Amino acid sequence: MNREPKTRSWAEADAAPQHGTPGIGYPQYPSDSAGTRPAQGGPTGPVPRVPRDEVRRRLLAAAAQSFAERGYEDSNLDDIAYAAGFTKGAIYSNFSGKPELFGAVLGAGADTEFNLVMSELRDTEDLAGTIGVAARTVARHIVNDAERGQLGLEFAARAARDDKARGILTPLRRAQRAAASRSIAEVAARTGAEPVAGPDVIGLILHCLCNGLSNERIADPEAIDVAGVEQALATALTALLGLPADSRTSSDTSGDM
Repeated sequence: MNREPKTRSWAEADAAPQHGTPGIGYPQYPSDSAGTRPAQGGPTGPVPRVPRDEVRRRLLAAAAQSFAERGYEDSNLDDIAYAAGFTKGAIYSNFSGKPELFGAVLGAGADTEFNLVMSELRDTEDLAGTIGVAARTVARHIVNDAERGQLGLEFAARAARDDKARGILTPLRRAQRAAASRSIAEVAARTGAEPVAGPDVIGLILHCLCNGLSNERIADPEAIDVAGVEQALATALTALLGLPADSRTSSDTSGDM
């Protein structure tokens, strides 16, 4: 006896693929993306083309969520593309593969952090106040965004044995150090600080200090709290930027800024 094949409903047809990784919630996007179906009874004309910047933004958002929840190794490009509302081809139209996508996620997070810190410093003219604001802002970011620290640590470990991953990570780290150097030069020019070394050297020290504090926070979150991270950063900035002793307040050494 021949049976007619069962016809799936639109809800069943559009359900998120599992790919062996259940439990991931996929955001729902309007049906203006490649591969999605129009609503039943709706227009059946051409689907509007999604602007390239919007495609990239969606892919980065979906990738950031997947990498944070699953880590690099267990993240699947098919799942990431589907979560963004596209097919996997959209990923390869914007990135060479998973390593470059991962590097873009890390880079976007670093840019966000840098812009946040610099925006907080714009209204602070004196050196002591600048050090306090910078230490407080960066410390809170290190403590509250442990996921990005974990991703950076995972990718750095992979880059140690993977040339392709290292090719992504190396220019990213260089750009971060260059941004730190520029910020030091800008702060020195605005506040009249007299740093104990050149901006490139101080930028390198602060870059490594932030990475180290992030790693310690991951390893021992109970002992490495926001007050301890803030005090470590304030102590280093005070010494490196040459803040005179008579300009320091009790908060510069207590960590309660």
